[in-house]
Amino acid sequence: MGPLQSLLLLFLTCSVGEGASVFPTFAVSDTSLTHLAVHKHTGDVYLGAVNRIFKLSENLTELRSHLTGPIADNSSCYPPPSVRVCTHKLSPTDNVNRLLLIDYTGKRVVACGSVWQGICQFLRLDDLFKLGEPHHRKEHYLSGAREPDSMAGVIVDQDVEQSKLFIGTSIDGKSEYFPTLSSRRLVQDEESAEMFRLVYQDEFVSSQIKVPSDTLSLHPSFDIYYVYGFVSKIFVYFLTLQLDTQQTLLDATGEKFFTSKIVRMCSGDLEFYSYVEFPIGCTKDGVEYRLIQSAYLSRPGRKLAQALGIPEDEEVLFTVFSQGQKNRSNPPRESVLCLFTLSQINLHIKMRIQSCYHGEGKLSLPWLLNKELFCIST
Repeated sequence: MGPLQSLLLLFLTCSVGEGASVFPTFAVSDTSLTHLAVHKHTGDVYLGAVNRIFKLSENLTELRSHLTGPIADNSSCYPPPSVRVCTHKLSPTDNVNRLLLIDYTGKRVVACGSVWQGICQFLRLDDLFKLGEPHHRKEHYLSGAREPDSMAGVIVDQDVEQSKLFIGTSIDGKSEYFPTLSSRRLVQDEESAEMFRLVYQDEFVSSQIKVPSDTLSLHPSFDIYYVYGFVSKIFVYFLTLQLDTQQTLLDATGEKFFTSKIVRMCSGDLEFYSYVEFPIGCTKDGVEYRLIQSAYLSRPGRKLAQALGIPEDEEVLFTVFSQGQKNRSNPPRESVLCLFTLSQINLHIKMRIQSCYHGEGKLSLPWLLNKELFCIST
């Protein structure tokens, strides 16, 4: 089955005409910004950056900043040098913010970086005071990868005492250390031994998915890059970019091909049995745009809703794709803005699941199952 196609597609252009509105701006010259989170009640803006976290007012005036690096580190040190003496040489290492989330129940910011195998800091919303930095247990190490745009997370509130953090991350070939997707406990006490524990784990199953070692043996560079995550009703979603193993194997020149997928699972699923992924992309004049770059879930304004013929309360996924399926780390400049309604996405996923139950098509999870399996009628 081909990728889900968009409701609307626009080529990205940038122009400023006379009389254009003037918007507030914020800029820094000594670091690079990587992530942004806006408080849904106060409008305060939190920015993740290299070696710093910023808090801005709603008009982008800087209110606070918190230093996160550089840190003495070596990516080969596992566990990190803060826990055990490392035989590898340490050097000052930039701490690239890879995840920035607002935990409304805990009234704090969750900021995860690239040093010390991907540990996280908890910062107070008001002044960015560091409440805790758990780093003594294996559950605290989320990923040793250093790319800023390869991790995404979603917080699902359970009760006043505990929430769940769904986190997807690239693993940089270290499947023995890091799951690519997991659900973890988010408790009130930042130093609790329960912090970041898997929500469920027994002898056979757990709240995580790992990239199989057989997949990495066949495709050493295989990874899943998580671009965006969100929650809607009973489902958690991720937009991902991953190596297209089937197409890469068929290419005689040895070039790598990538594909974008939307991942969905039930937020209450402890064993991840509801996990499903579906290809997503855009086509314009016969040209495919398959490299997901960014995404955001929102609702359309009145004019856009009228133009699309949808209700104003319809959830719409705004996505940006680059052309083709190659050059993931340096995608073509040609990009498009594509819109999908969430109801459209869920309908396609439902149809795909039903057709598979009827024995039609394939499971389309070769990276997880190590081979392409046909659906079996049930």
